[in-house]
Amino acid sequence: MLTTLAINNYRSIRELVIPLTRLNLITGPNGSGKSNIYRALRLLASTAKDGIIAPLAREGGLSSVVWAGPDDRSGRMRRGEIPVQGRAPGAPAPRIKLGFAGEDFGYAVSMGLVAEKATSFALDPEFKRESIWAGPVMRPASLLVDRDGSVVRRRLDSGWDLLTQHLPRYESLFSQVGNDKVSPEVFTVREAMRRWRFYDHFRVDADSPARQPRIGTRTLVLDHDGADLAAAWQTIREIGDGEALDQAVADAFPGAQVEIETQSGGLFSLRFHQEGLLRPLAAAELSDGTLRYLLLCAALLTPRPPELMVINEPESSLHPDLTAALGRLIRRAARSSQVWVVSHSVRLAAALEEDEHCNTIVLEKVFSETTLMGQRLLDRPAWSWVDGKN
Repeated sequence: MLTTLAINNYRSIRELVIPLTRLNLITGPNGSGKSNIYRALRLLASTAKDGIIAPLAREGGLSSVVWAGPDDRSGRMRRGEIPVQGRAPGAPAPRIKLGFAGEDFGYAVSMGLVAEKATSFALDPEFKRESIWAGPVMRPASLLVDRDGSVVRRRLDSGWDLLTQHLPRYESLFSQVGNDKVSPEVFTVREAMRRWRFYDHFRVDADSPARQPRIGTRTLVLDHDGADLAAAWQTIREIGDGEALDQAVADAFPGAQVEIETQSGGLFSLRFHQEGLLRPLAAAELSDGTLRYLLLCAALLTPRPPELMVINEPESSLHPDLTAALGRLIRRAARSSQVWVVSHSVRLAAALEEDEHCNTIVLEKVFSETTLMGQRLLDRPAWSWVDGKN
């Protein structure tokens, strides 16, 4: 389980260190930075999957997402004691830094623009520093793997062992290190990050893939677009907790049932039996809110729970009366996975906070900077970056 998330110089976030528990609720007013925390965590996960350059390019490139506000650590600009001003001439450009600490390992990455201009891809970010350490807090003595530029080294009992001096700066250490028995720490952290699961705004429009019959195969993990909803539902029935699935439907729609119909050619389709109707409704006939709730049921009751599941604004298009049932569904999922929910719904927050272990993180904007409401300096979890710089 992750215990801490740290974000530095990303969009509206100059510096945040967030404490985490099994069930986490990120909330706050519109524009407070909720989506930026979601994006930062997803960007961090991409270092261990398909790489970080393409996701950053979709956001406009590194220069578009780096913190654009003043470096006002003393607070004097905020208090109006001195004019608002940017970095001093010649000062190095800020780096985006992302990291997490868990019960066993921690990982942090620092990214910046290309130092030299001898390439046509000068806007691609460079990996400046990466590090993996043991335990919940990074200390020099707990460092296990350290990447500085193109050089990667690993700690041994007798000292440091050089793994490579030629790692391309546009690739994470996960791309070339950790594929053998020499670096089990890298392999462990990489595979854990690859299993993180993100769900962000399932499509429920008229052309949504979830509304169409699909060839069914055993589906342990619902796809991010929900196209395999019927197959995922049937998989839960056969090898997962089918009873919990029925309870989740009945909790939101008393008297309702979901049936998966198998057609010729292996096509799977969903049928929704609703109390008072003489025939079941096909997925194409369901309201946007009903379909979204069923998609969330399939995602949250997966027979293969991930170590971390992040859900962005699950209340979108749901009728307010469904939020209590959704809250109970999320709380149940948090028994098997660490769950993050990003939401601005007061009703959903109330439903989640019925769990005494719910960690509510309220964001606010202060001087255009995303901060944690009520968090003072001594309240922050222990955290330090390997290079010690911001």
